[in-house]
Amino acid sequence: MKKNNCITKGCLGLMITCMLVHLNKANAQETIEVSVGGDLVSSYIWRGQDCAGVSIQPDISLSLKGFSLTAWGSVGFDNADTKEFDFILGYGIGGFSIALTDYWFDTHRYFDYSAHTTSHMFEATVGYDFGPLALQWNTYFAGGDYTKENGDRGYSTYIEASAPFALGGIDFNAEIGCTPWEGLYSDKFNVVNIGLKAGKEIKITDTFNLPVFAKMTFNPYTDNAYFVFGVSL
Repeated sequence: MKKNNCITKGCLGLMITCMLVHLNKANAQETIEVSVGGDLVSSYIWRGQDCAGVSIQPDISLSLKGFSLTAWGSVGFDNADTKEFDFILGYGIGGFSIALTDYWFDTHRYFDYSAHTTSHMFEATVGYDFGPLALQWNTYFAGGDYTKENGDRGYSTYIEASAPFALGGIDFNAEIGCTPWEGLYSDKFNVVNIGLKAGKEIKITDTFNLPVFAKMTFNPYTDNAYFVFGVSL
């Protein structure tokens, strides 16, 4: 347990230190880009899993020279829905990207990092965007990922391939995701997500367009299907 505490606290320290060091090197000619936004979705479906009903999902992001630090959250309209608050430290150059994500769910105290009681999940991500095809590997390496039947850490992993395309003036993105072994997503190798997302901007005034999207998601492992509508602000 003490070892896991060191890992999780070290991960948080690394995330903060890397970003602060990089920002400290910025000179007068470099500008930190700040973005604030959010989505309103009819349901919160993620990696083929039903996470919540109608939800508001705000985000704020700082970026500089390939580095980014993002805070993202999700709050459902139903009080029974679990609230989520995440931090993502990322770096990208060309098509290559890496990230560390701290997921937190409000089922337990925020500052509890004990291995078997924490509501935090720490994930490492590596990906490459080839243009017509993007690949991404995501693995939980610390936190509350004790998902195996014998109680061991699951190292739950999600691998996804996605491809953007345009059809009839609409932007589409097709994706397929699988898990290679027992963990959070399945009890063995399985395809857990097949998705198709379509998005466009609706003209409201001469100076304001409202981005909207619709997404179909199928999970062959759980034998479920979902259809989500969302608005981005």
